Amino acid sequence: MKKIILIFTASILLISCGGNENTATTDALIETKNVANIKAKRDLLQAEISKIDAALATLDVKTDQEALVSVLTVKDTVFNHYLEVQGNVNTKENILVQPEMPGTLVSLNVIAGQRVGKGQVLGRTDDGGMSQQLASIENQYALAKTTFERQKNLWDQKIGSEIQFLQAQTQMIGLQKSVLQMKAQLSKTLIKAPFTGVIDAVFVERGQVVAPSPQGLMRIVNLSNMYVSTEVPETYIGKLKVGSLVNVSLTSLGKTYQGRVRQVGNNINPANRSFGIEVSVPNPGNLLRPNQVAKLQIIDYTKKNAIVVPTNTIQSNGDGTKFVYIANNVNGKTAVAKKVVVTTGQSSENVTEILSGVKTTDVIVTEGINTIQEGTKLNF
Repeated sequence: MKKIILIFTASILLISCGGNENTATTDALIETKNVANIKAKRDLLQAEISKIDAALATLDVKTDQEALVSVLTVKDTVFNHYLEVQGNVNTKENILVQPEMPGTLVSLNVIAGQRVGKGQVLGRTDDGGMSQQLASIENQYALAKTTFERQKNLWDQKIGSEIQFLQAQTQMIGLQKSVLQMKAQLSKTLIKAPFTGVIDAVFVERGQVVAPSPQGLMRIVNLSNMYVSTEVPETYIGKLKVGSLVNVSLTSLGKTYQGRVRQVGNNINPANRSFGIEVSVPNPGNLLRPNQVAKLQIIDYTKKNAIVVPTNTIQSNGDGTKFVYIANNVNGKTAVAKKVVVTTGQSSENVTEILSGVKTTDVIVTEGINTIQEGTKLNF
């Protein structure tokens, strides 16, 4: 500032001494009406003015100015960095129920929206006369069993031949196996729930001839074992482990759930250099649905007692050096701006980790940064 005053004083002296001469010279030049000389004089004066403007621009004219800013006191905190990817909600228990044995659907015991238990009979197809065959074989088995028991009693008393005993035993065992086989075949006419869940839709009606098809008989869904599947770039393969915490956001519900990685793929997809993961998600209220779109925030870096600042407070010099302004010499609501070079770490959710240059209790400028520089007086 002293330099500016000296320059200004010297300029006044020069003007007072030579001002009349310059004015007279300019007036004389104008009286000559020589356009070329007048333009040359004008260009010379404009060049001098440009030099003066450039000199003023380089001077530290802001040091005595004041700026209204907002500030924030730096505190250490837990810093988490997230990998954000998109995934699909799914469940392992979401299937189309198929009949094991084709035939006429003679009974249908459920409707859409009904909750069913594992093993519950949902319907039955016509057995094609197998029940009558089973009854006949059961009668034969009952007779063979009685015959064997009598032959055994005689054989125990050493009465009769061994071959008669063995024949009765063999016939009984053979018919017993036939009964079991027929019952197994007959059980295939029963359509049972493979797990506990809700009947989401029924696609057939009683009396309809059914067989395994792409449509199936009905859809059963269990919403208590939900997960989100997605693919992650292979660069994160060493950072994701089973049990890692994940924030699962669903825009359609306006809710965020906390899940955990339950499975990490062992194969890298060569097409996009990624691997698959599954994240288990709680489903209170059964609001989650298969095929919903979810946004995953996977914590891949955590640091306790980290120093973080708003990302927009960090600026860069022409050489790439990063810096922030801190409020120095704080006195009540006033201070002086100080430029501090910083080393940054990772960024997440509009904040950036500071590795060096700023410490706790420092007061950094958060708003009004573009109006200040080193030494500017601050009001906040």
